[in-house]
Amino acid sequence: MIELDLCRNYIVLKKIVSLNIRGFGLGGKVDKFGWVKRLIAKEKPTFLAIQESRLKLVVDKWICSLWGFPDFEFIQREKVGKSGGQLLVWDKNCFEALDVFRIDCVIGIQGVWKPSGDAVNILNIYGPHDDAKKIKLWDELSKLLANSNDAWILCGDFNEVREESDRFNCDFLEYRARRFNEFIANNSLIEIPLGGRKFTRVSDDGVKFSKLDRFFVSEKCLDIWKDLVGNILERKHSDHCPILLKNENLNFSPKPFKVFDTWFNEDEADQIVKNAWERTVPKTYRKDRTFMNKLKNVKFALKEWSSKKFGALDGEIEASRSVATNLELKAETTNLSEEEKRQWKESRKMWLEKEKTMTEMLKQKARIKWLIEGDENTKFFHAIINRKHNNNNLKGLLINGSWNNCPQDIKDEVHRHFSILFSESNYNRPSIEDLVYPSLSVENATALESPFDEREIREAVFDCGS
Repeated sequence: MIELDLCRNYIVLKKIVSLNIRGFGLGGKVDKFGWVKRLIAKEKPTFLAIQESRLKLVVDKWICSLWGFPDFEFIQREKVGKSGGQLLVWDKNCFEALDVFRIDCVIGIQGVWKPSGDAVNILNIYGPHDDAKKIKLWDELSKLLANSNDAWILCGDFNEVREESDRFNCDFLEYRARRFNEFIANNSLIEIPLGGRKFTRVSDDGVKFSKLDRFFVSEKCLDIWKDLVGNILERKHSDHCPILLKNENLNFSPKPFKVFDTWFNEDEADQIVKNAWERTVPKTYRKDRTFMNKLKNVKFALKEWSSKKFGALDGEIEASRSVATNLELKAETTNLSEEEKRQWKESRKMWLEKEKTMTEMLKQKARIKWLIEGDENTKFFHAIINRKHNNNNLKGLLINGSWNNCPQDIKDEVHRHFSILFSESNYNRPSIEDLVYPSLSVENATALESPFDEREIREAVFDCGS
């Protein structure tokens, strides 16, 4: 029971901290070890990825002192000369490692996320500076990602940017960024936006800035954790900022009500709307409030009906599919009775109809046009929806120089910002009261409004003709 509760907590607190430490500097004046140790104690990550550790092989006792408690496992790559070195540590209560990845510039683990039982792979990447080595790394990673349909998380210092705005006072090489973006697109990787700061690396002189540290995940990863949030933490004893990944559901109050086109294919939908509209509402002298209350009645009625009608759609699809498939298998060895034939036809029809309804709803949710009639690739639409959710979800806001992800604080700051934007302190506007405009006399105004006389019109036309 204790282990289950522990794992349940880790579902909520799942975190990955990644940092290019630029050498732990053992025995030096700067306490980088203590900095990382305090960072771990504060964030309590499930995974820690260190790049450029500049360490020889370390022992369990050293990692235990850094990690803070003994329930851990780790893999490492020792430094080459005076540079390099990588370290990946994880909490073995939450993750069971089954295999290890080791390629140039990459160490990683393949295993099972215990709370859910999902297969997850995590890679700690320290990108090379050399152009040829970069090309080799993207190719090797592509081969690695292509060999598995598991969830993938890639983190680390990629030593590459995606666009020109990712650098400030630094040279931007467009062809390198293009290759990096092609690698991301070809492997259907999704970048987790990082809040808090714009750049993750600062030069020693404080002049050059770059965004080199990132998190990428696969579409399967978003099926497990839909609300992934990235954050750039405070920099101290390295030229790189630590970056943090966690799953956190920020509740910004109820979401807007959505109407699905498939609802109106159902016969009872019209009656649901009609009955809700005719329902009595509280009396008020304001017509707009009466209208609003009527719309609320329709909204709640449709939501309740939709929940009952479509809420169990996945289960109904699976049940009807199972019945139809089992009867087909039975028909391969024996003749079906008339009742079984009827049941087979009805189950198959229900299966296809309900799956089509599900696909139509997912199309609308994904907000894309799909040209293939009868397409039932619901996995495709789920992936699009997850991508949109990840990109559009508000992760936090920079308030008074600090990154804040409290929904109420964010609402208050947005309200304050637009209150200032649309407020006006100077009311001394020019007046139009003293302006004199040309006007008609009373006689001319009366003449314009008087009825036409047919005889006068004929005379006027005759005079014009002559």
